[in-house]
Amino acid sequence: MELPTEVPVMTLPNVILFPQAMLPLYIFEPRYRRMLSDTLETHRMIAVAMQKPGRVRECPANVAGLGLVRASVKKRDGTSNLVLQGIARVELMRRVPHRPYRIHGIRYLPRLAASAQAVQALAVRLLDLVTERLKLGFEPPFKTLAELTADAGLGAGPATPDETATEAFREVLRHLSQVDDPEQLVDLISATLLPSPRERQVILETVHLEDRLRHLVSFLYHDIERRKSSENHD
Repeated sequence: MELPTEVPVMTLPNVILFPQAMLPLYIFEPRYRRMLSDTLETHRMIAVAMQKPGRVRECPANVAGLGLVRASVKKRDGTSNLVLQGIARVELMRRVPHRPYRIHGIRYLPRLAASAQAVQALAVRLLDLVTERLKLGFEPPFKTLAELTADAGLGAGPATPDETATEAFREVLRHLSQVDDPEQLVDLISATLLPSPRERQVILETVHLEDRLRHLVSFLYHDIERRKSSENHD
């Protein structure tokens, strides 16, 4: 796959796109309709950047997720449902003068080498925390594959909330048990289980795998402790 050096950028509040993760989007703004049309005619890639907290004007975070449009369904009113699959972390460079939507040059963030022994130990600890976290309940911040395809007009309607949550729980456990790439593991867990957008952005911005694992272990541990404390006070 040939990767572009400049891509359109969508700036969205509290939205982070991780490599391998699927992100459903509803495109309705005129500028983003034009962006999608242009993208589908070229490389089919869009960067999704989180809006910097506390800013009134559009201000994307410096590190974004680059996504490939896997499915796009245009409606009669001109709006579209699409599904983006994350493919890389990118740093947003200079803004390219363009209208009506934002375009930036991008730098692909590398995979940095880490201690295999440390990564293995952290991955084991991480999976233990995931098991403990899922036992406390599961409110997925993502949509299951069935919901994604339904939202995009590609399949039947979604299951009921209880059925969806149960199946999503099983889907997460089944999938994570089969992931043998620690880099992919940490990104999928971050996209699936971290409730805080700011924490997810920290994980996205952390290039060194060992540091990324340490951050995620810490975030999950404190989330578990908060949930246990909340249950004890109910």
